[in-house]
Amino acid sequence: MPVMSIISCKILQDEILWLFTKDSQIKRILIVENENISEFTEKLDEQHVSYDIIPLEKIPSILGEMDECESIVVVNLLELGLHAVPKTLKSEVYQSIREMIPFSDGMLIFYGLCGNVLGKVEEDFCLEKDDCIVRILRDDERIVDDCIGATVGGSANYLELLKTHSKEPAFFFTPMYATSWREILNIDKFHSDPGEALEMAKMINDLAGYSRVAKVNTGLTYVKDVDEKIEEYAELFGYSIFEVNGNQEIFEKCYLSIKDEIKNKSM
Repeated sequence: MPVMSIISCKILQDEILWLFTKDSQIKRILIVENENISEFTEKLDEQHVSYDIIPLEKIPSILGEMDECESIVVVNLLELGLHAVPKTLKSEVYQSIREMIPFSDGMLIFYGLCGNVLGKVEEDFCLEKDDCIVRILRDDERIVDDCIGATVGGSANYLELLKTHSKEPAFFFTPMYATSWREILNIDKFHSDPGEALEMAKMINDLAGYSRVAKVNTGLTYVKDVDEKIEEYAELFGYSIFEVNGNQEIFEKCYLSIKDEIKNKSM
C-alpha cells in the first residue's frame, strides 16, 4: 500500500487539485484536518474529487484498515502566514515532516527555498535515515525560490522576469495569491485597524519601489473572479497591472518523479 504525503503551503492548493484531477491511479485522498482546508475541500467538491478528512493522529490507524493494493495520498496544508518568520516556517514544515514520516513511503514538499530556510530538507530527512523519500519542488537545476518561481517555470525563468521588470518592480500574483493577499500580509489577523495596516503595507511597498502587479496566468480556473481581485489590490495600492505566463510543468514533473521513486522503492 504505497502512501505519498504532500505537505504544502495553502497557496499551492490549486496546483495540487489540478494534479489530482489528472491522476486516475489515486484510490484514496486523505486530508489532514486543520483550519486551512475549507477552501481546498470546496474546490475538490466542485471538481467531484473524493476525499476523507482525518485528524493527523488517526491517520496511521485509518491506513491500517485500508486495502494493501490502494494507492493513497495524504495532504497536509499549512497556513499562509508562516512566511512572515522564516524560522517559524522551517520549524512548522519540519515538525509536519516528522509527524508524517512514520506512515509515508514518500513525501513531496510543496514549497521552495522560501527565504533559504528549506534548502536542506532533503538532506535532513534522507531515505537512509528515515525510510521515507522526501523531495521538494525543484527545476532542472535546483530547488525553486518560492511558489512564484515554481509557477513561472523555474529559477532561470523567474530571474529573467525579475530582470526584465527591474526598472518597475512588480508583485507577482497567482490566482491563489490574488484571493489570499490579505491573509498573507496578516491585514485582518494581527491589526485592530485594517485601514492603517494597509497604509503601512503601502508605505513599505513604496519604499521598496513597487508600482505594478504581474498577473501570473497559470491556466487554472479554480479561483473565481481573479481579475476583480487583482484589480482591487491594484486600486488600493495605486498600481498598474500586466500579465505573464505560468504553467504546471514543475509541479507535474516533481509529482510524477516521486511517484516513480515510491514505486521503485517498493519493488
